[in-house]
Amino acid sequence: MDALTDLLDGPRARGAFLLRASLSPPWSMRIQDEAPLTLLSMVRDDAWLVPDGAEPVRVSPGDMVIFRGPEPYTVADDPASAPQIVIHPGQVCTTPDGTSLSEAMDLGVRAWGNDPDGTTVMLVGTYQMRGAVTQRLLSALPPIAVVRGDTWRSPLVDVLADEIGKDEPGQDVVLDRLLDLLLIATLRAWFSRPEAAAPGWYRAHGDPVVGPALRLLHADLSHPWTIAALAAEVGASRAALAQRFTKLIGEPPMSYLTGARLAQAADLLRESDATLDAVARQVGYGNAFALSTAFKREHGVSPQEYRTTA
Repeated sequence: MDALTDLLDGPRARGAFLLRASLSPPWSMRIQDEAPLTLLSMVRDDAWLVPDGAEPVRVSPGDMVIFRGPEPYTVADDPASAPQIVIHPGQVCTTPDGTSLSEAMDLGVRAWGNDPDGTTVMLVGTYQMRGAVTQRLLSALPPIAVVRGDTWRSPLVDVLADEIGKDEPGQDVVLDRLLDLLLIATLRAWFSRPEAAAPGWYRAHGDPVVGPALRLLHADLSHPWTIAALAAEVGASRAALAQRFTKLIGEPPMSYLTGARLAQAADLLRESDATLDAVARQVGYGNAFALSTAFKREHGVSPQEYRTTA
């Protein structure tokens, strides 16, 4: 398992919000749903992304966009178009003055917009999760990441477009998994760009020493790893591994492991009802007390407090 897989393998999409938007100009949507991550695929016509305090960005058919929340932004047919639609938390849709648009914009099964035959079509998938592991990934992304359609292609977009309007048994699970796959494909394309400021853990994946070490750590966070054991597994000296790992990742191997373990623990506390002892064992701590001590030092609250307030 590599670092990207591990970051996405915990808080996967569960009942993610997906729709096919069909719009005719003029249109402008103010997105303030506070979602941690949204994926947008332009299918037909152009649109403008207008982040607060930044220059507008034009996107075209084939482009993929990742929005990192929870900051608001606007998507419109033209940067000058005033918002007519506001998306609130819980995907509540209103006019700027608060009048509900839920019925007016409903065009059928996961279909939404102001015109069923609109000139602009986009696929939108929104994650509602807020796990700590997800935050480690989101911290590596800009507020808006655009992967241009002329630099990559994925058959997953067509599959999602075909599945998004179906209303069959298990369809929510099918769409969740498709969204996960499309997100991973988009992230790989984004981080692989020549000019990408990819996080250290992603760049290090291809390193002949640090890459295998990362995969070993993420394959079994509960293993009682030591720098000596990890160095032996990858065929390097302890000093060489520590120096190379710190240079590429930005922190020593054991510090990185602690952060990954505590992030996974935070996610398990939020996403499951496992006991604290069970969570501790799953992430490599001998008992609940040991996990609680480390967790409070990292997050400022006890695991129980985190579970009830996160």
